[in-house]
Amino acid sequence: MTFDSGLPGTPAEVWTGDGRLAGLPPLGLDTSDRVIVVAAHPDDETLGAGGLIAECFANSIPVDVVIVTDGAASHPDSSTTSTAQLIARRAAEVRTAIEILAPGSAVTLLGFPDGAVLENRDRVHDALAVVLQNSPGTNLLASTWRGDGHRDHRVVGEICANLAAMSGIRLIEYPVWMWHWSTPDNAKTPWPTLRSLALRPASVAAKRRAIAAYESQTAPLSSLAGDEAVLHPRFLRHFGRTNEVFVTTVASGPGDPVGIPVPPEFAHLRPGNPVNPSLHSPSAGTGEAAGSPGTSASDTNNGSERGNSMPSSYFDDTYSHRADPWGFETRWYESRKRALTLAALPSQRYDTALEIGCSIGVLTEQLAPRCGALLAVDISQAAVDRARIRLADSSHVRIERADIGVRFPDRHFDLVLLSEVGYYFDLAGLAGVLDHIEDALGDTGVLVACHWRHPVADYPLRGDDVHAAIRARSLLQRLAVHVEEDFVLEVFSRDSRSVAERTGLL
Repeated sequence: MTFDSGLPGTPAEVWTGDGRLAGLPPLGLDTSDRVIVVAAHPDDETLGAGGLIAECFANSIPVDVVIVTDGAASHPDSSTTSTAQLIARRAAEVRTAIEILAPGSAVTLLGFPDGAVLENRDRVHDALAVVLQNSPGTNLLASTWRGDGHRDHRVVGEICANLAAMSGIRLIEYPVWMWHWSTPDNAKTPWPTLRSLALRPASVAAKRRAIAAYESQTAPLSSLAGDEAVLHPRFLRHFGRTNEVFVTTVASGPGDPVGIPVPPEFAHLRPGNPVNPSLHSPSAGTGEAAGSPGTSASDTNNGSERGNSMPSSYFDDTYSHRADPWGFETRWYESRKRALTLAALPSQRYDTALEIGCSIGVLTEQLAPRCGALLAVDISQAAVDRARIRLADSSHVRIERADIGVRFPDRHFDLVLLSEVGYYFDLAGLAGVLDHIEDALGDTGVLVACHWRHPVADYPLRGDDVHAAIRARSLLQRLAVHVEEDFVLEVFSRDSRSVAERTGLL
């Protein structure tokens, strides 16, 4: 998505003219709160939450502000202002703005490269964790909204959501660019989760002065090309209202954020529902997959004995320490493997798909555009929470915490993806899951399997063992294979036709 406030966008009057905006439920502030406002870039905090900051000051609520990036990417083509000069100028502007909104409040500048929050995700996560640790008593965290469309805003929001969940801190998120690219009737506008903070006149006036303090953004750096103002007056009208709007995490049911529709074909897997009688029951000795290895028998829905598998606590502990423990977002190895996996799919699109072991949803996000309905499952609640955040705008994707060895959906899938999870089963458990996969695929469905080939002492099986077990099944024919020293990728189906045959070339 392109972010240019000079483009027409949605006029502020369209939003204020919609009765829903004036009728939003109120966002309450408790005087016992201690608030941290996190912004992706200098000026986000003032545009989206300047009124909140001013209201906190007026109510004697301690408020600290954290700016994640240096803001240096606002004028990439400037011939008059160097990167170092722009960084220094924007740092001075944010301090001036916060002094206007809440005099004496702490401002922390983390200084990460503008536009590269994703590439520095773990470092940003660790830095924000330190800020929280050094701010005891914080019970409200405000961040840029994950659905704002800007990558830096999304990743900062995801990190804050993770930290809030781990710390038990209340989270609210403020949109900035949504007012520009969305409309009141856009399905992506999260009306059910929006809350309104009323601003007193002094807070509105302080916010107006604080926005004006960002002269590097609201006025041209010079008359030369490349020095144009970044924030157009038409865009700034969105932030002159007498209220501020925040996205909250109000739930409509156990584990279901409001505003994320549940595809009806996956409704029977709604979190918190009892085990559906139509789901397959595992045989004794079934192992565990769904992105991480098995739980103990006491964790299962039917009390089955578990096969030789690692405890789920191992994965819960792993996710509690790192947002992306396997480097799905940062390692070229993982990015290349995902590209090969997607390229190996014999059909361009699938009506229904199941991803076993979705982890934090990086592959899920890339697979989603090729599916009419996608169910992604993982055994780790922390992984599921992060995947749900990533896929929040994809209403056709359902993400569940599920033990696929205990609860396998009794329905047809055109595609099943078993990637880097098969070795968490013992052989008996893997055989049971493969039975369910064969039943779910029918005559034309496709199974894609991809696994690490090097031995891992803790895992019951090796990747090669998993693929040998799949190849041994008489009903599944191999359509494609890619083997490297590090991993093996194979595509199977009962339908042995090649891609050329499936698409009518032969």
